[in-house]
Amino acid sequence: MKRIGIMFGMENTFPPALVDHINGMDAELRAEPVKVGATRIDLPSGYDLIIDRVSHVIPYYRPYLKNAALRGTIVVNDPFRMTADDKFFTYCRAVNAGVAIPKTVALPSKSHPPGATAPSMRNLEYPLPWKEIFSHIGFPAFLKPLRGGDPKMVSQVYNETEFFAAYDQTGDRVMLLQQAIVFDDYVRCYCVGQKNVRIMRYDPRQPQDHRYIGGEPALDDGARKKILDACGTLTPILGYDINVLEFAIRGGIPYAIDLLNPVPDADYYSIGAESFSWLIDAVSALAEEKLKPAAPKKKPVARPGKRKTP
Repeated sequence: MKRIGIMFGMENTFPPALVDHINGMDAELRAEPVKVGATRIDLPSGYDLIIDRVSHVIPYYRPYLKNAALRGTIVVNDPFRMTADDKFFTYCRAVNAGVAIPKTVALPSKSHPPGATAPSMRNLEYPLPWKEIFSHIGFPAFLKPLRGGDPKMVSQVYNETEFFAAYDQTGDRVMLLQQAIVFDDYVRCYCVGQKNVRIMRYDPRQPQDHRYIGGEPALDDGARKKILDACGTLTPILGYDINVLEFAIRGGIPYAIDLLNPVPDADYYSIGAESFSWLIDAVSALAEEKLKPAAPKKKPVARPGKRKTP
């Protein structure tokens, strides 16, 4: 029997529903919540596969998951990749792949990082060329953190005064300043298993609990194809088995707004019954597929060659 562990925190709907669904679909699979104590280097996790939905909040779980991965456990998503990636890097990869993104600039932290002093920052240009930065990005713009998805840290700014007021509150966080796309439509795309995509209409201007708008959006065929093509291009490059990509659509062009959300909202009451059901099915199928034994490679059949005529 293959053991599947689910790591989660405050979620109340998705993890138990996923456990129940997996346990009901195959007698050879057993899903359960993971229990973690002190992590010994010399012991395996005891799980064949772990689905991680909380290590971005609880740092201690990362070394546990990395050790589990080194000892043969399949971890979704890859804890090494999740530790290394940031939003700016994903934008760079999107640009290299030919996907449209808003103009974006990475900014140094307003305050020195812990333990750093002015001499530590001697490679940093000071003052920054703010006029040049603002001219490139334009207003309105969004100021948001390089890492993490805390909506409280995202500010829409309409001029230099508002920017500096928001920037002054960011402490030692590295931030991004990004062109605001005035969109005709906006979508979030679940990407599961690097091939299954569900496009969901989404309104980031609404309160957090009311952003999902029921059902799939009524996109024209051209915009839908561009979004699916972008997901198909970016998902293998980014390398996440579960991720959400966001696109703002303006004039038929989807602009990639957020490409790094490997622990997306999966609450039944937030994403709605249809998307919840789709996600449970897709993640369960992903787990089952990853645990299938690899098909043996066929040995090439030896074929007699032609004899040379003496």
